[in-house]
Amino acid sequence: MGSSATPSTAASAPGRRKVALYLALLTLQYGAQPLISKRFVRQEVIVTTLVLSIEVAKVICAVILLVAEGSLKKQFNNWSITRSLTASGLPAAIYALQNSLLQISYKNLDSLTFSILNQTKLLFTAFFTYLILGYVLVIPPIYILQCIDDAHDLMKQKQSPKQIFALTLLIAAAVLLSIGESSSKGSGGGNSDYILLYGIIPVTVASVLSGLASSLCQWASQVKKHTSYMMTIEMSFIGSMCLLASTSQSPDGEAIRKHGFFHEWTLLTVVPVLMNAVGGILVGLVTTYAGGGFVIVSALLVTALLQFIFDGKPPSLYCLIALPLVMTSIFIYQKYPYVDRKKKD
Repeated sequence: MGSSATPSTAASAPGRRKVALYLALLTLQYGAQPLISKRFVRQEVIVTTLVLSIEVAKVICAVILLVAEGSLKKQFNNWSITRSLTASGLPAAIYALQNSLLQISYKNLDSLTFSILNQTKLLFTAFFTYLILGYVLVIPPIYILQCIDDAHDLMKQKQSPKQIFALTLLIAAAVLLSIGESSSKGSGGGNSDYILLYGIIPVTVASVLSGLASSLCQWASQVKKHTSYMMTIEMSFIGSMCLLASTSQSPDGEAIRKHGFFHEWTLLTVVPVLMNAVGGILVGLVTTYAGGGFVIVSALLVTALLQFIFDGKPPSLYCLIALPLVMTSIFIYQKYPYVDRKKKD
Protein backbone atom coordinates (compact mmCIF):
# COMPACT_ATOMS: atom_id res chain seq x y z
CA MET A 1 0.00 0.00 0.00
CA GLY A 2 2.82 2.41 0.94
CA SER A 3 5.01 1.52 -2.04
CA SER A 4 2.51 2.90 -4.53
CA ALA A 5 3.68 6.44 -3.71
CA THR A 6 7.27 5.79 -4.73
CA PRO A 7 6.93 5.69 -8.55
CA SER A 8 4.79 8.81 -8.62
CA THR A 9 7.33 10.65 -6.50
CA ALA A 10 10.11 9.68 -8.85
CA ALA A 11 8.06 10.62 -11.86
CA SER A 12 7.19 14.02 -10.47
CA ALA A 13 10.74 14.87 -9.41
CA PRO A 14 11.56 18.36 -10.74
CA GLY A 15 14.41 19.13 -13.14
CA ARG A 16 17.75 20.61 -12.15
CA ARG A 17 16.71 24.19 -12.90
CA LYS A 18 13.64 23.90 -10.70
CA VAL A 19 15.68 22.37 -7.87
CA ALA A 20 18.23 25.20 -8.24
CA LEU A 21 15.35 27.69 -8.00
CA TYR A 22 14.08 25.99 -4.82
CA LEU A 23 17.59 26.18 -3.34
CA ALA A 24 18.01 29.88 -4.22
CA LEU A 25 14.59 30.86 -2.86
CA LEU A 26 15.08 28.89 0.36
CA THR A 27 18.53 30.43 0.86
CA LEU A 28 17.09 33.95 0.56
CA GLN A 29 14.11 33.12 2.79
CA TYR A 30 16.23 31.39 5.41
CA GLY A 31 18.83 34.16 5.47
CA ALA A 32 16.37 37.07 5.52
CA GLN A 33 13.73 35.62 7.88
CA PRO A 34 15.38 36.56 11.23
CA LEU A 35 16.02 40.14 10.11
CA ILE A 36 12.56 40.65 8.61
CA SER A 37 10.78 39.11 11.59
CA LYS A 38 12.67 41.37 13.96
CA ARG A 39 11.93 44.52 11.92
CA PHE A 40 8.31 43.86 10.91
CA VAL A 41 6.86 42.19 14.02
CA ARG A 42 6.27 44.43 17.01
CA GLN A 43 7.29 43.26 20.47
CA GLU A 44 3.67 43.38 21.65
CA VAL A 45 2.29 41.07 18.92
CA ILE A 46 0.83 37.90 20.46
CA VAL A 47 3.09 34.97 19.53
CA THR A 48 0.27 32.42 19.14
CA THR A 49 -1.48 34.60 16.54
CA LEU A 50 1.70 34.68 14.46
CA VAL A 51 2.20 30.92 14.58
CA LEU A 52 -1.46 30.20 13.80
CA SER A 53 -1.36 32.57 10.84
CA ILE A 54 1.80 30.89 9.52
CA GLU A 55 0.19 27.44 9.76
CA VAL A 56 -2.96 28.59 7.92
CA ALA A 57 -0.79 30.17 5.21
CA LYS A 58 1.17 26.91 4.86
CA VAL A 59 -2.03 24.92 4.30
CA ILE A 60 -3.21 27.41 1.64
CA CYS A 61 0.17 27.29 -0.15
CA ALA A 62 0.30 23.47 -0.08
CA VAL A 63 -3.28 23.13 -1.41
CA ILE A 64 -2.54 25.60 -4.23
CA LEU A 65 0.56 23.62 -5.21
CA LEU A 66 -1.35 20.31 -5.14
CA VAL A 67 -4.04 21.84 -7.38
CA ALA A 68 -1.33 23.11 -9.74
CA GLU A 69 0.16 19.60 -9.87
CA GLY A 70 -3.27 18.10 -10.48
CA SER A 71 -2.80 15.63 -7.63
CA LEU A 72 -5.12 17.12 -5.00
CA LYS A 73 -7.98 14.67 -5.58
CA LYS A 74 -5.66 11.65 -5.63
CA GLN A 75 -3.93 12.69 -2.39
CA PHE A 76 -7.19 13.17 -0.53
CA ASN A 77 -8.67 9.94 -1.92
CA ASN A 78 -5.73 8.05 -0.39
CA TRP A 79 -5.95 10.00 2.88
CA SER A 80 -7.08 8.43 6.17
CA ILE A 81 -7.30 9.94 9.63
CA THR A 82 -5.45 7.03 11.26
CA ARG A 83 -2.57 7.28 8.80
CA SER A 84 -2.51 11.04 9.22
CA LEU A 85 -2.35 10.95 13.01
CA THR A 86 0.32 8.23 13.13
CA ALA A 87 2.51 10.03 10.59
CA SER A 88 1.95 13.70 11.42
CA GLY A 89 0.34 14.00 14.85
CA LEU A 90 3.38 14.06 17.10
CA PRO A 91 5.69 16.13 14.83
CA ALA A 92 2.83 18.63 14.32
CA ALA A 93 2.47 19.26 18.06
CA ILE A 94 6.26 19.54 18.41
CA TYR A 95 6.58 21.98 15.52
CA ALA A 96 3.78 24.14 16.93
CA LEU A 97 5.73 24.58 20.18
CA GLN A 98 9.01 25.06 18.29
CA ASN A 99 7.55 27.83 16.13
CA SER A 100 6.29 29.68 19.20
CA LEU A 101 9.77 29.54 20.76
CA LEU A 102 11.37 30.79 17.53
CA GLN A 103 9.04 33.80 17.40
CA ILE A 104 10.09 34.73 20.96
CA SER A 105 13.78 34.35 20.11
CA TYR A 106 13.53 36.36 16.86
CA LYS A 107 12.65 39.46 18.89
CA ASN A 108 15.44 39.18 21.43
CA LEU A 109 18.54 38.01 19.58
CA ASP A 110 20.87 39.50 17.02
CA SER A 111 19.84 38.07 13.59
CA LEU A 112 23.17 36.39 12.81
CA THR A 113 23.51 35.00 16.35
CA PHE A 114 20.01 33.55 16.06
CA SER A 115 20.79 31.94 12.70
CA ILE A 116 24.02 30.35 13.92
CA LEU A 117 22.50 29.04 17.16
CA ASN A 118 19.57 27.69 15.17
CA GLN A 119 21.98 25.41 13.29
CA THR A 120 22.43 23.27 16.39
CA LYS A 121 19.26 21.54 15.15
CA LEU A 122 21.62 19.58 12.87
CA LEU A 123 23.18 18.05 15.97
CA PHE A 124 19.81 17.17 17.49
CA THR A 125 18.46 15.85 14.19
CA ALA A 126 21.42 13.47 13.98
CA PHE A 127 20.89 12.41 17.59
CA PHE A 128 17.14 11.79 17.28
CA THR A 129 17.46 10.16 13.86
CA TYR A 130 19.86 7.69 15.43
CA LEU A 131 17.43 7.00 18.28
CA ILE A 132 14.27 6.81 16.17
CA LEU A 133 15.58 5.12 13.05
CA GLY A 134 18.30 3.19 14.85
CA TYR A 135 16.19 1.90 17.74
CA VAL A 136 12.57 1.84 16.66
CA LEU A 137 11.34 0.87 20.15
CA VAL A 138 11.90 4.40 21.49
CA ILE A 139 8.95 5.52 19.33
CA PRO A 140 5.58 5.43 21.16
CA PRO A 141 3.70 2.16 20.44
CA ILE A 142 1.20 3.75 18.03
CA TYR A 143 4.13 4.70 15.78
CA ILE A 144 5.47 1.13 15.65
CA LEU A 145 2.29 -0.47 14.31
CA GLN A 146 2.31 -1.53 10.65
CA CYS A 147 5.94 -0.46 10.04
CA ILE A 148 8.31 -3.02 11.62
CA ASP A 149 9.30 -4.61 8.29
CA ASP A 150 9.91 -1.27 6.58
CA ALA A 151 11.82 0.07 9.58
CA HIS A 152 14.25 -2.87 9.58
CA ASP A 153 16.29 -1.39 6.72
CA LEU A 154 16.42 2.01 8.41
CA MET A 155 17.96 0.62 11.59
CA LYS A 156 21.44 0.51 10.03
CA GLN A 157 22.02 4.27 9.75
CA LYS A 158 25.21 5.46 11.42
CA GLN A 159 27.38 8.56 11.73
CA SER A 160 30.87 8.54 10.22
CA PRO A 161 33.85 9.64 12.39
CA LYS A 162 34.10 12.84 10.31
CA GLN A 163 30.42 13.58 10.89
CA ILE A 164 30.91 13.16 14.63
CA PHE A 165 33.82 15.63 14.41
CA ALA A 166 31.56 18.02 12.48
CA LEU A 167 28.90 17.85 15.20
CA THR A 168 31.60 18.56 17.79
CA LEU A 169 32.52 21.74 15.88
CA LEU A 170 28.85 22.72 15.88
CA ILE A 171 28.61 22.30 19.66
CA ALA A 172 31.76 24.39 20.13
CA ALA A 173 30.31 27.19 17.96
CA ALA A 174 27.00 27.16 19.86
CA VAL A 175 28.72 27.29 23.26
CA LEU A 176 31.01 30.08 22.08
CA LEU A 177 28.08 32.14 20.79
CA SER A 178 25.97 31.56 23.90
CA ILE A 179 28.76 32.72 26.19
CA GLY A 180 29.68 35.62 23.91
CA GLU A 181 26.13 36.88 23.47
CA SER A 182 25.38 36.77 27.19
CA SER A 183 28.63 38.45 28.23
CA SER A 184 28.46 41.19 25.59
CA LYS A 185 24.84 42.06 26.39
CA GLY A 186 25.61 41.96 30.08
CA SER A 187 28.53 44.35 29.83
CA GLY A 188 26.61 46.63 27.45
CA GLY A 189 23.34 47.00 29.32
CA GLY A 190 23.04 44.58 32.20
CA ASN A 191 20.32 42.55 30.49
CA SER A 192 22.23 39.29 30.04
CA ASP A 193 19.63 37.30 32.02
CA TYR A 194 16.85 38.59 29.76
CA ILE A 195 18.82 37.67 26.60
CA LEU A 196 19.52 34.23 28.03
CA LEU A 197 15.90 33.53 29.04
CA TYR A 198 14.13 35.05 26.04
CA GLY A 199 16.78 34.66 23.32
CA ILE A 200 19.32 31.88 23.78
CA ILE A 201 17.23 29.32 25.70
CA PRO A 202 14.16 29.52 23.38
CA VAL A 203 16.20 29.04 20.18
CA THR A 204 18.19 26.20 21.77
CA VAL A 205 15.06 24.38 22.95
CA ALA A 206 13.51 25.03 19.52
CA SER A 207 16.56 23.38 17.92
CA VAL A 208 16.10 20.31 20.12
CA LEU A 209 12.41 20.13 19.16
CA SER A 210 13.26 20.69 15.49
CA GLY A 211 15.67 17.76 15.58
CA LEU A 212 13.05 15.49 17.12
CA ALA A 213 10.29 16.58 14.72
CA SER A 214 12.58 16.34 11.66
CA SER A 215 13.51 12.78 12.60
CA LEU A 216 9.85 11.83 13.00
CA CYS A 217 9.08 13.42 9.61
CA GLN A 218 11.95 11.51 8.04
CA TRP A 219 10.54 8.32 9.53
CA ALA A 220 7.07 9.18 8.20
CA SER A 221 8.31 9.94 4.67
CA GLN A 222 10.41 6.76 4.48
CA VAL A 223 8.18 4.32 6.34
CA LYS A 224 4.68 5.72 5.90
CA LYS A 225 5.44 7.03 2.36
CA HIS A 226 3.91 10.45 3.08
CA THR A 227 4.41 13.19 0.48
CA SER A 228 5.86 16.58 1.41
CA TYR A 229 2.71 18.61 0.66
CA MET A 230 0.35 16.26 2.51
CA MET A 231 2.60 16.26 5.57
CA THR A 232 2.64 20.06 5.48
CA ILE A 233 -1.19 20.20 5.39
CA GLU A 234 -1.61 17.59 8.11
CA MET A 235 1.01 19.02 10.45
CA SER A 236 -0.20 22.58 10.02
CA PHE A 237 -3.80 21.57 10.71
CA ILE A 238 -2.98 19.40 13.73
CA GLY A 239 -0.50 21.96 15.07
CA SER A 240 -3.15 24.69 14.77
CA MET A 241 -5.64 22.57 16.69
CA CYS A 242 -3.04 22.09 19.46
CA LEU A 243 -2.41 25.85 19.62
CA LEU A 244 -6.12 26.67 19.66
CA ALA A 245 -6.66 24.18 22.49
CA SER A 246 -3.81 25.76 24.46
CA THR A 247 -5.39 29.24 24.26
CA SER A 248 -8.10 28.19 26.72
CA GLN A 249 -5.55 28.32 29.55
CA SER A 250 -2.45 30.09 28.22
CA PRO A 251 -1.47 33.76 28.74
CA ASP A 252 -1.60 34.22 24.96
CA GLY A 253 -5.21 33.01 24.95
CA GLU A 254 -6.08 35.53 27.64
CA ALA A 255 -4.36 38.29 25.63
CA ILE A 256 -6.30 37.33 22.48
CA ARG A 257 -9.61 37.47 24.34
CA LYS A 258 -8.69 40.82 25.85
CA HIS A 259 -7.07 42.64 22.91
CA GLY A 260 -8.20 40.70 19.83
CA PHE A 261 -6.39 38.31 17.49
CA PHE A 262 -4.54 40.97 15.46
CA HIS A 263 -3.36 43.03 18.43
CA GLU A 264 -0.43 45.29 17.35
CA TRP A 265 -0.36 43.79 13.84
CA THR A 266 0.46 46.04 10.87
CA LEU A 267 0.38 45.35 7.14
CA LEU A 268 4.12 44.62 7.31
CA THR A 269 3.51 41.84 9.86
CA VAL A 270 2.02 39.79 7.02
CA VAL A 271 5.40 39.74 5.22
CA PRO A 272 7.29 37.46 7.68
CA VAL A 273 4.15 35.31 8.05
CA LEU A 274 3.99 34.64 4.30
CA MET A 275 7.78 34.21 4.08
CA ASN A 276 7.71 31.65 6.87
CA ALA A 277 4.86 29.75 5.22
CA VAL A 278 6.57 29.64 1.82
CA GLY A 279 9.80 28.65 3.55
CA GLY A 280 8.04 25.69 5.16
CA ILE A 281 6.96 24.45 1.73
CA LEU A 282 10.43 25.01 0.26
CA VAL A 283 12.11 23.10 3.10
CA GLY A 284 10.01 20.04 2.25
CA LEU A 285 10.87 20.29 -1.46
CA VAL A 286 14.59 20.88 -0.93
CA THR A 287 14.84 18.07 1.64
CA THR A 288 13.09 15.70 -0.76
CA TYR A 289 14.99 16.55 -3.95
CA ALA A 290 18.34 18.03 -2.92
CA GLY A 291 19.73 18.48 0.59
CA GLY A 292 20.07 21.38 2.98
CA GLY A 293 23.81 21.79 3.51
CA PHE A 294 24.39 24.37 0.78
CA VAL A 295 21.29 26.30 1.84
CA ILE A 296 22.34 26.53 5.49
CA VAL A 297 25.86 27.75 4.73
CA SER A 298 24.68 30.26 2.13
CA ALA A 299 21.85 31.51 4.34
CA LEU A 300 24.25 32.33 7.16
CA LEU A 301 26.23 34.53 4.79
CA VAL A 302 23.01 36.17 3.55
CA THR A 303 21.99 36.92 7.15
CA ALA A 304 25.39 38.49 7.93
CA LEU A 305 25.27 40.59 4.73
CA LEU A 306 21.68 41.80 5.24
CA GLN A 307 22.33 42.63 8.88
CA PHE A 308 25.28 44.80 7.86
CA ILE A 309 23.37 46.49 4.98
CA PHE A 310 20.11 47.26 6.79
CA ASP A 311 21.20 47.57 10.42
CA GLY A 312 24.74 48.83 9.81
CA LYS A 313 25.88 46.23 12.33
CA PRO A 314 28.98 44.16 11.53
CA PRO A 315 29.24 40.65 13.01
CA SER A 316 30.67 40.49 16.53
CA LEU A 317 34.02 38.82 17.22
CA TYR A 318 32.18 35.78 18.59
CA CYS A 319 30.11 35.53 15.38
CA LEU A 320 33.21 35.87 13.22
CA ILE A 321 34.79 32.93 15.06
CA ALA A 322 31.61 30.83 15.20
CA LEU A 323 30.54 31.38 11.58
CA PRO A 324 33.44 29.50 9.92
CA LEU A 325 33.11 26.76 12.56
CA VAL A 326 29.46 26.24 11.64
CA MET A 327 30.12 26.43 7.89
CA THR A 328 33.00 23.92 8.18
CA SER A 329 30.85 21.67 10.34
CA ILE A 330 27.96 21.61 7.86
CA PHE A 331 30.31 21.08 4.89
CA ILE A 332 32.04 18.11 6.56
CA TYR A 333 28.74 16.63 7.74
CA GLN A 334 27.23 16.71 4.22
CA LYS A 335 30.43 15.72 2.39
CA TYR A 336 31.47 12.68 4.44
CA PRO A 337 28.47 10.49 5.29
CA TYR A 338 28.85 7.01 6.75
CA VAL A 339 29.71 4.36 4.14
CA ASP A 340 29.14 0.69 4.90
CA ARG A 341 32.37 -0.89 3.64
CA LYS A 342 30.85 -4.38 3.56
CA LYS A 343 28.14 -3.22 1.16
CA LYS A 344 30.69 -1.22 -0.84
CA ASP A 345 32.87 -4.29 -1.29
